[in-house]
Amino acid sequence: MIWRFLYSFLHGVSSGLPLLLTGSTFQAWLKDSNVDLGYIGLVSLIGLPYTLKFVWAPILDRFHFKKFGRRKGWIFLFQLCLVGTLSLMATSNPADSPYFLVIAAFLTSFFSASQDIVIDAYRREVLPDKELGMGSSLYVNGYRIAILLSGAFALFLADIMPWNRVYFIMAIIMGVSAFINLFAPLEDPSQETPRSIKDAVVHPFLDFFKKEGAITILLFILFYKVGDSMADNMKVPFILDIGFTKTELATIVKTFGLAATISGGLIGGFLIIRWGIYRSLFIFGLLQMISTAGFSVQAIVGPSKLCLIGVIAFENLSMGMGTAAFAAYMATLTNKKFTGTQFALLTSFMGVPRVIASAPTGYMVEAMGWVSFFIFCTLIALPGLFILLKYLKPEERI
Repeated sequence: MIWRFLYSFLHGVSSGLPLLLTGSTFQAWLKDSNVDLGYIGLVSLIGLPYTLKFVWAPILDRFHFKKFGRRKGWIFLFQLCLVGTLSLMATSNPADSPYFLVIAAFLTSFFSASQDIVIDAYRREVLPDKELGMGSSLYVNGYRIAILLSGAFALFLADIMPWNRVYFIMAIIMGVSAFINLFAPLEDPSQETPRSIKDAVVHPFLDFFKKEGAITILLFILFYKVGDSMADNMKVPFILDIGFTKTELATIVKTFGLAATISGGLIGGFLIIRWGIYRSLFIFGLLQMISTAGFSVQAIVGPSKLCLIGVIAFENLSMGMGTAAFAAYMATLTNKKFTGTQFALLTSFMGVPRVIASAPTGYMVEAMGWVSFFIFCTLIALPGLFILLKYLKPEERI
């Protein structure tokens, strides 16, 4: 069990590391190199593979390396590819060859999204149902530590050394992850796999929609974190708008926020084991809703550091708990024969409200004001909780 949990954490690190290296950290490198802002804005399209990964997930369900395991072999291959593409980025110069650098970054994004498909599937297939909560929370915590490495730590390094060297260091970290992965436990070799591409493409969707309440499940996935996502999208502009400085933002939000998120993930993992996934989802969802309302209080109080520390700590704590339960829940929905495709579909579907519902939040704030906006974000969480409570297993009702 300890080894399974350890690899859940390490897989979270390797999964989260490439994200900012093709996102905000990459944009900071381009800005330092005086690349045109319009071009930098278009770089966001590099992240498309993360939203389209369900398209090629069936191939990863259908084919595998018998010697290295159904998932473990793909993980090792994609990690080696990431070492290669990060090294390509490290040997590039944005001023001289921006197009080559962007191609290398896009390949990094593609291999990173592909790695996510098989890591999610591996975690589902290796962990027993009773361990999914803790395993998912450790994965989320590893992911967030990787975000710190490829974000704040990479920016710190860039102040004392060239960007190329920073990316080489990140490639080395990924190489260490690939080596460690060689010793990960294998999945159950007797697990049935799709026998054809048609079987791998069509049957995962047919299998999912045969579930009782499949549409309700999808609606729940859409609504569970929509209010949280909308509020989070405007969190930084809000904090700056009410009078806090950038330094205070970085110190309070990043320091207290990260510590609270990691603590929330660990606490959530333990409580999921004790309460079960469904009950945990409901309680953590309530806490997420209350924490969103905390920003309305902050808007009324104004730039109080003590209040902000409390609001941020509570919000990140509840978010860490809710994310751990949500990830574990989605894992239980998948058929182990089609884990990669179904998990990729669900995580892609989960990202829809984060992108679409968050898009108009700036206009909403202009029309409603901060207090009303955060109250709205609080109330919009109710449909997800209602769906969950109505369809909760009878033996797990509160």
